[in-house]
Amino acid sequence: MFDVLIIGCGVTGAAAAYALARYDLRVGIIERFNDVACGATKANSAIMHAGYDPVPGKKEAVLNRRGIKTAAKVCRSLDIEYKKLPSLVVAFNEKDMEKVRELYERGIANGVKVKLLDGDEARKAEPSLSPDVIGALWTNESAIINPWEFATAMAEVAVVNGAVLMLENEVTGIEKNDGYLTVNTDRGSYSASYVINAAGAHSPDICAMVGDTRLKAMPRSGQYYVLDKEEGAKVGSVIFGCPDENGFKGILVAPTVHGNLLVGPTSDPTDDPEDLSTDPAVLSRIKAAGLKMVPGIDYRNVIRQYTGIRPTTNVRDFVIDINPCCDRMIDLASIASPGLSAATAIGEEAVKLLKKAGLELKPNEFFRNSRPPVTRMKDLNRIRRRAIIKKDPAYGRIVCRCETVTEGEIVEAIHRPIPPRSIDAVKRRVGAGLGRCQGGFCSPRVHQILSRELGIPMESICLDKQGSFIITGKTKN
Repeated sequence: MFDVLIIGCGVTGAAAAYALARYDLRVGIIERFNDVACGATKANSAIMHAGYDPVPGKKEAVLNRRGIKTAAKVCRSLDIEYKKLPSLVVAFNEKDMEKVRELYERGIANGVKVKLLDGDEARKAEPSLSPDVIGALWTNESAIINPWEFATAMAEVAVVNGAVLMLENEVTGIEKNDGYLTVNTDRGSYSASYVINAAGAHSPDICAMVGDTRLKAMPRSGQYYVLDKEEGAKVGSVIFGCPDENGFKGILVAPTVHGNLLVGPTSDPTDDPEDLSTDPAVLSRIKAAGLKMVPGIDYRNVIRQYTGIRPTTNVRDFVIDINPCCDRMIDLASIASPGLSAATAIGEEAVKLLKKAGLELKPNEFFRNSRPPVTRMKDLNRIRRRAIIKKDPAYGRIVCRCETVTEGEIVEAIHRPIPPRSIDAVKRRVGAGLGRCQGGFCSPRVHQILSRELGIPMESICLDKQGSFIITGKTKN
């Protein structure tokens, strides 16, 4: 019997688990995939929004502002890749400027330090901008982050403090009992005094399992280009186009914490939240929008395209409440953008709602706000690298040439509180496979290391999600 059972371990579920780790509770986390951060958290823009976009007074506006402040502290505490970076919303005509001025007023109302710039001022702030830009909204309160590491790190702290993570458990139903709930999955059943619904695009389905049909899933697909690091060096800000009439923030051009350049996303309705395919016609739209803002982008340096799913619903705001049909379930639903920015604040709200619902919160006297150290060899000076290699030669054997990731770093990741069990999970932990060749050189070696360290056959290891097997067996001895 758990005190609290969290359904979903994307950034929202991880943030809730992190917040609950401060209390003396038995916490369980159910995740349908074979790793954490495999839904919307894995495929987004990795932007910590300043908070000028949400309509003042909405939950997303309040929690966006609170979240970016607490997230910065969490990233410092847990050594998460994070970088402060200014952002601009650029205008090409007077209609665009009307929207920019509206965002300026929202920003002021939400407490964001924003400025209105003319075209020359905008290009002085960001020299890569097109000469056709006539004005922009500017702020220095935004940032970029490693979203997978953000979620994984918070989940690791929860596990270090006693939370039980149960991967590959897809929820099939919820039973209401006298004083507790039973969550049924395709792997078994788990009982808990309270349940947190943090199931992302499937949050409306979880609501329906307790008789709540107020939410309708309306997921949106967003496609992206990832460009090589020589393109990332061309831009020093997060650059947004103007939002459209539906409130879509617009295609952006932004560096990543790994040094690449990101262009996208679109925002297209989809009937299938599992469809992560890309479309050449959609990518063509992204390419044109990126070039309009930053003419110097060289798309010959594209190294990857990908698609992410926004967990939007018929409610145009975060749904954070005690479920009206089940007073033992807390809903953290409809968490689309700026959900990444607001995550830590959403986790804190979940704790407040659990207390309101009747959960006794006793401080955890042994709480550890830390996780095992992360070794990033390429960021260390020569003296420090030599010392580590002398202690363990595996840290001197480079496996991923593009990102300079060593065998020692991969082995270290595999033995962390939440070990990666697929090749892409290793990529999300240490960056092996993120570079120009996209794993073409290092994937076979990562495959071997995973097999060796986990003690399982190579044919049991997946590329990413469960079922994405790479090999079926040996072809010769």
